[in-house]
Amino acid sequence: MASNAGVKINNVTFKSLFTSNSMYIAYGFLIFALIGMIDVFYGRYFLPSATAFDAGLNPASREVAEAMKVAVFGNGGEVKREAPWSLYIVNYMYMIYVGSGIIFIVACAELLSISLIKKTAAGFLTLGLAMIVAGLFTLLMDLNILHLPSMLFSPNIKSGMWLMLPLYFIYIPLIVFKIYLILSNNKKWGKHISIFILLLSLIVEVLEFYIQAKLFNMNEARNLWTTYPFLTLYFMVSSFAASAAIMVFYTYLTYRNKDRTQCYDLMALIQKITLYMVIALGVYEATAYLFIDKRWAEIILFGDFKLYFYLYLTLAVGIPFIVLFQHSIHNYYKILASISIIVGTYLGKIIFVYGGNAYPMSDRFGVGFEKYGEYTPLRDIIFFMPSFGEIAVVVGSIGIVILVYSIIDIYFSVSKMRNE
Repeated sequence: MASNAGVKINNVTFKSLFTSNSMYIAYGFLIFALIGMIDVFYGRYFLPSATAFDAGLNPASREVAEAMKVAVFGNGGEVKREAPWSLYIVNYMYMIYVGSGIIFIVACAELLSISLIKKTAAGFLTLGLAMIVAGLFTLLMDLNILHLPSMLFSPNIKSGMWLMLPLYFIYIPLIVFKIYLILSNNKKWGKHISIFILLLSLIVEVLEFYIQAKLFNMNEARNLWTTYPFLTLYFMVSSFAASAAIMVFYTYLTYRNKDRTQCYDLMALIQKITLYMVIALGVYEATAYLFIDKRWAEIILFGDFKLYFYLYLTLAVGIPFIVLFQHSIHNYYKILASISIIVGTYLGKIIFVYGGNAYPMSDRFGVGFEKYGEYTPLRDIIFFMPSFGEIAVVVGSIGIVILVYSIIDIYFSVSKMRNE
């Protein structure tokens, strides 16, 4: 074991790094993601119809412009006018904000000196960081990697999406530095600045949730998003519920065979946090539908989305509340309850994103997306299943989480319980 900058680094061979069981699982997901990326890029740049590649070669061509218009507003093209917010956005939101939620919960626990979480903080923070990286990978696929230079050199500071760029340039190094402070042997030096770093990270995370809410709330054509009360609070509560559930599942997988006594105590603590978050999510959803547009409430509660919405409430709130509220129930059922929350909150994000697109109700222009008047009878629901490539990229992003976490853990043993 070597030491560098006060941090112990495990001596790892090339073979042991890339041939562990967790890495093999990551490879399976990453291959799936690669297949999806090939499919997506083929659709974007190599179809016989007009593509962005054609527009780049012939920027002033009237024929290409007309063909592009047909591709976007007709039946071709990856991004359709009926479905601009896709599964990429769902996965980006889930991965980044659940990862941030894990980091937020750990930071609060450290400020409150909760020793069990402080001992396992390195592992939780690394998991949160890995999820954020996976979310950014999904976002890059949605924005198109080839367009990144324009975001850097032609910034639009009024754009919520652009504001994410400088935010993560600050946030990710901050997380890495927090992990470094935990792993560092120089505890005395770390204690002097740890409180400042924790408070700064909490401020950045709240700002992160606020910017995400503004990103949706500025879409006037999506009446569901613009009438949701305290949208920032929705992102925080729903993310914290999923974050706590993932922390329960992670604790079971990581510590069950290492120190059973501390594992059970840690599980009990995080399960209690999960229960509180589930209750908060249930209260928020029950309250929110008293404030959103009445027609939207009818659509979600009694229309085309009702089965998905009630399934979401059952998985994310109903089943977990019943199971976690009972102290005497076996731990395996609580693990299943945490998985139920993970699946249910993901479904909730799908309903939120796709629901906003399914019935565009604002009538700013009277055509296209916004062809429905706000107070006119609703007609056909607008819904497009995501493409195979999109689904493959989203599923494959799990491989990013496993890859990032496994590499950091192999070198720094972040899954090890540490003394405070």
